[in-house]
Amino acid sequence: MKKVILVFLALAMAFTFVACGTANNDVKPTDEPKTEEPQKLVMATNASFPPYEFVGENGAYEGIDVEIAGKIAEKLGLELEIVDTEFGSIIGGVQSGKYDFGMAGMTVTDERKESVDFSDSYATAVQVVIVAEDSAIASVDDLTDDGSVKIGVQQDTTGDIYASDDYGEENVIRYKTGNDAVEALKAGKVTAVIIDNEPAKSFVAANEGLKILEGAYAEEEYAICVAKENSDLLDQINTALQELTDDGVIADIVEKYIPSK
Repeated sequence: MKKVILVFLALAMAFTFVACGTANNDVKPTDEPKTEEPQKLVMATNASFPPYEFVGENGAYEGIDVEIAGKIAEKLGLELEIVDTEFGSIIGGVQSGKYDFGMAGMTVTDERKESVDFSDSYATAVQVVIVAEDSAIASVDDLTDDGSVKIGVQQDTTGDIYASDDYGEENVIRYKTGNDAVEALKAGKVTAVIIDNEPAKSFVAANEGLKILEGAYAEEEYAICVAKENSDLLDQINTALQELTDDGVIADIVEKYIPSK
C-alpha cells in the first residue's frame, strides 16, 4: 500500500510541474517585439588621405568621402560601416563582394573600369608635385626619366600609374601611404612626391621644409566604385549623389574641409 501511495504522489507532483511549465509557456518568444539590427553598407577606404579620409584625434574616421558616404547610407536607410585597408586591395575587395563599395579619392581610369563600375563623379582633383624647399626641381617640367630623379608615390594610385608611364618604373618608388612617401622625401630617399593636391597641402602644412611646385601634374575626377554585377546599388548611389548635389550638401561638406576663402 505504501508503494502505491508513493507512486501516486510522484505522479501528482510530476503533473503539477508539467502544468506549471505549460502555464509559463503561454507567453511565447514570438509575442515579444523584435529588434533587428539595421542593414549595413560596407565602405572600403584608405584612411591616410586627408582631407578625403583620415583618422581624427578622437580615433573616428573623418573627411570628405566619409561624410558623403554617411549621407548616401542615410538616404538608403542603411548603417555605414567603414573598413580601412590598403588602397591597392580596395577594387579586389569590391569585386569579391567583401565590400559594398570603395571610396578613397579614387580616380576613374580605363584600366579600373575593366574590373569595377564607377558612379558619377563627385569631386575634381589635381595631381601635384611636392619637393624640398631647397630642391633644384623648380617646376614639373624639371622631372626627368634619366635616372637623376627618384619619385615617391602611394602604390596603386593614379600618381603611381602616371609617374611610372612618364618617367619609367625604375625611377618610381612606391609606398603604402602618401605619408610614407612624404617621410621618404624628408629623409632624402626620393627627390619628389606626386600626390593629389589636397592631401599634398595637408602634408606640406604638417612638415616644415617642403613645398608644392606651381602647376598641375595631372587633372582627374573622383568617383565611387562598385562591383559590376551590383547595378542596383550603383543606381541608388548615383541617385543619392544627385540629390546631395542638388541640395548643396556635397558642396557644404567640401567647403568644410577645403574652404574656398
